[in-house]
Amino acid sequence: MSTPSLDDLIELGAVQDAQGLQGQIKIRPHSSDPVALLSSKEIWLSLIPRRSAGVALSYEQASLTLYKVKLAKMHSGTVVMALDGVTDRDQAEALKGARILVARDVFPKAETDSYYWVDLIGCKVINLQDEDLGEVIDINDNGAHGIIAIGDLQTKTVKQLVPFVKEVVQNVDLANKRITLDWQADW
Repeated sequence: MSTPSLDDLIELGAVQDAQGLQGQIKIRPHSSDPVALLSSKEIWLSLIPRRSAGVALSYEQASLTLYKVKLAKMHSGTVVMALDGVTDRDQAEALKGARILVARDVFPKAETDSYYWVDLIGCKVINLQDEDLGEVIDINDNGAHGIIAIGDLQTKTVKQLVPFVKEVVQNVDLANKRITLDWQADW
């Protein structure tokens, strides 16, 4: 398999530490329900090489390495994962800080009325009066529910933060990249 670009992969978490003595890694997932991470049969790790002589490195300089997943399970709010070829604690600790990336096309199918947040980014947002509110720039979780940042995707300028709850979200049409909200432009 050829190495994909970072644009083809979705970041789902980061390696927090080693877990135990058998080479398992502890992952801090970016989602409170990391179903895609737990069901992945293979993952890509993006590890930025160590800095030398004070030179800052970018993610473009990161190396991508494919690993087959032998085991993935939840443990105390983190995901514990065993990777093929990582067999001891020292190897696992060397992966600390690596970003966990998965190809979007291997995500499990979302349930009805459920959405992967990454699929909502870039959707045009309108209200019930058919006014253009902007595009979804980002989505965050405030603990109680998701919050969508709406604005100009190109400049990343946020105009509004809107709760992603059924009382506000009237329709999500992923095929046409369009979300309809019960929300006013001047709120």
